[in-house]
Amino acid sequence: MPFPAHGMAADEVLARLDALQQRDVDWKSGRAFSLAYFAGPEVLTLATEALARFQSTNALNVNAFPSLRTLQAEVVEMTADLLHGGPEAAGFMTSGGTESILMAVKAARTRGRERGICAPEMVLPTTAHAAFEKGAAYFDVRAVRVPVGPDFRADAAAMAAALTPNTVLLVASAPAYPQGVIDPIGAVAALAAERDINCHVDACMGGVTLPMLERLGYPIPPFDFRVAGVTSMSVDLHKYGYAAKGASVILHRNKALRKHQTFTTENWLGGFYASSGVLGTKSGGPIAAAWAVLRHLGEPGYRELTRRARAATELLLAGLRATPGVHVLGEPEATLVAFTCDDVDTFAVGAALAAAGWVLDQQAPPPSLHCTVNAVHEAVIPEFLTALRAALATVRGQAGVQQAYGALE
Repeated sequence: MPFPAHGMAADEVLARLDALQQRDVDWKSGRAFSLAYFAGPEVLTLATEALARFQSTNALNVNAFPSLRTLQAEVVEMTADLLHGGPEAAGFMTSGGTESILMAVKAARTRGRERGICAPEMVLPTTAHAAFEKGAAYFDVRAVRVPVGPDFRADAAAMAAALTPNTVLLVASAPAYPQGVIDPIGAVAALAAERDINCHVDACMGGVTLPMLERLGYPIPPFDFRVAGVTSMSVDLHKYGYAAKGASVILHRNKALRKHQTFTTENWLGGFYASSGVLGTKSGGPIAAAWAVLRHLGEPGYRELTRRARAATELLLAGLRATPGVHVLGEPEATLVAFTCDDVDTFAVGAALAAAGWVLDQQAPPPSLHCTVNAVHEAVIPEFLTALRAALATVRGQAGVQQAYGALE
């Protein structure tokens, strides 16, 4: 498309946008088990209005926008309180879980450099998110992947065996994305504490859900700053915080650890420059939307949304386990479920579900379908199970093509 030679009327522009959206998945009705989270029209409207009010503000310089300093600080404080960070906890908002994880890797690398480590390494289970590989590539940290146990949880003993004098970071997840299980955070963090190195808990998926499940009476193993040795955590508020996209938090146990995340320079003609993350210019919209949704829902709202999400998860698990030829991977402890098909091509089943309007992630190894269950799914699980069984009947014996979790386009 060439650059427009003439402008287009605003109503025509919006009509074109509406037309383009017609092919998108209907995520508000629960047809997407990935990428989008819906807490209802009231929450969505609030997030949209808060985002719009601050969309053109810039968190690069909060001296110009002191409102953003307050909003970001309060979001970080609320998140730290949820995860028992204590008065010393400190952090920043980022654009998403990937950026939060990148900053955790960068902080560990910088801390290691201060100790003379020139070839830094991080040890992490094979279930840890792909963003850690991105961080390894960006910041020249060698990623040492360690196989998980048969339950898909991190093997702390195997991780201990992989440690070297160059190790600057250990990684655990709460829960890990692929199979939805919680790593043995205490055992992994203890290894880091013994060596006085960083331990990052990726709670992008569980940072809101797990505390609420715990308050609802579910037996959640210790995973947050109550665990000695945990130095940082990542939490996505645009996932189970039901905020607008572009809102994550990275927390450090204290400001001394947080300082390794930041970047400053005066090595140009523009004066002092400082940035807390990958982004320079950062819209205040997602910050304001996250603050608004957190304040609006509060603990009662999040407890109810979590109750609904977990109820939907349990209904889904029961239906999957009752379906011949379907095998659930691991014992999901929160709201993430992965399953494989024993006697048919799993990816062909995923393709058939996609053709019927259901979006699931397809992942490997092993070949499996992944459901990120949130509150909106409570009403549609029976319909989904019917669609799954129809897909199984349709594609038995057919070949499938894998669709990736992420893409370049």
